[in-house]
Amino acid sequence: MTEIATARLWRNWGRSESSHPAFVARTSTVDDVVEAVAFARGRSLSIKPVGAGHSFTSIAATDGLQIDLSALDGLRAVNGNQVTLGAGTNLYQVPALLETHGLALANMGDIDRQTISGATSTGTHGTGVAFGGLATQIRAVTMVTASGELLRVSETENAELLPAVSLGLGALGVIVDLTIECVPAFLLHAIERPENVQLVLEEFASRVAGSDHFEFYVWPHTDVALTKTNTRLPIDAQRHPLGRVRHWLDDDFVANDVLAATLNLGRAFPKLIPRINRLAVNITGDREFTDLSHKVFVSPRTTRFREMEYAIPLEHVPEAVTRLRAMIDAKGWNISFPIEVRAAAADDNWLSTANGRASGYIAVHRYFREDPTEYFRAIEILMREYGGRPHWGKMHYQDAASLREVYPRFDDFLAVRDRLDPDRVFANDYLGRVLGP
Repeated sequence: MTEIATARLWRNWGRSESSHPAFVARTSTVDDVVEAVAFARGRSLSIKPVGAGHSFTSIAATDGLQIDLSALDGLRAVNGNQVTLGAGTNLYQVPALLETHGLALANMGDIDRQTISGATSTGTHGTGVAFGGLATQIRAVTMVTASGELLRVSETENAELLPAVSLGLGALGVIVDLTIECVPAFLLHAIERPENVQLVLEEFASRVAGSDHFEFYVWPHTDVALTKTNTRLPIDAQRHPLGRVRHWLDDDFVANDVLAATLNLGRAFPKLIPRINRLAVNITGDREFTDLSHKVFVSPRTTRFREMEYAIPLEHVPEAVTRLRAMIDAKGWNISFPIEVRAAAADDNWLSTANGRASGYIAVHRYFREDPTEYFRAIEILMREYGGRPHWGKMHYQDAASLREVYPRFDDFLAVRDRLDPDRVFANDYLGRVLGP
């Protein structure tokens, strides 16, 4: 029997959203999820599954029944390079689960706190123009529909639904497991160094095309970009990992403790931010190492922030970043967080931000104690000039009418939603805004 209890206030990691569900169901089996859906339907409650709460939007918020999937985790099956994972499996759990099978995820982002179902449902991605987001690695999904039935979607079962349910925003049902196409385990050779931002922008197209994984960060109020270039190597290549002290110094102390201190200082004294940023670029980056893929892809993030990220056609990235930096200066904003720039391959998932086009991703952040509204709204207007698509799990201000303009298969997705959830059991205010009633 699933455990259903009255719920307390729920807040997401970035502290940008909260809700107070009437009940929470803690599930550890598929039958538990089926029971939870029946419980909610019998009381006319809306239903929202919740993972790690790492989305900055209210996509997981509900005043009805919240289904906690955290115990529905682990490795369920292995078939060659394909593995089936429980929906509540956190990304940080996956490397150890795959290690004994000699496998790895083909690509990862730089945060691994999310659940596999939450990350794929919102369009989480890494960088690398030959690699799609996490949802492109899905080969099959098992979900509980609004009627309480189990639905299997794969390349051979209900295949017409796969481009919708692979990246479904939690609008189509409760995912209970996913089958992921993995790759043989591999190493990454990482080169991280500060460079002149103008040079990086001029060479952006060639660097993206000539690297397995390329990204960079630009600090506002400086002319410095921290570039990260990762090259894939076979698992039996020689490792040269960071030493324990260097790893702690760079990735824990400087990237989190020092960052938090400088953000609080900048919040108290905003005019110091340009000077702080110039100091930051002198103490970050400039290192080279080789390690297991997940140890290079992922960085610890303990300082809370809020984020907006837009996907635009890859070729427009240099111009858009140049205009963004000029806007910050023209508006007189004091921005402490760097601008993050990545790339990804085109894919066929209907609500993927990279649907039908190779995409560049431009992300902006604010400290969670600061109001991001003015900054984010202005950047959104700029990104929309390039046909920008917002990351579904990050802050934005668009609605169904404007999103329909940039997603060719938007109405096809809505048709699947009408088929699988005609009564809008899985709806909430966020989905009502971005998908319509």
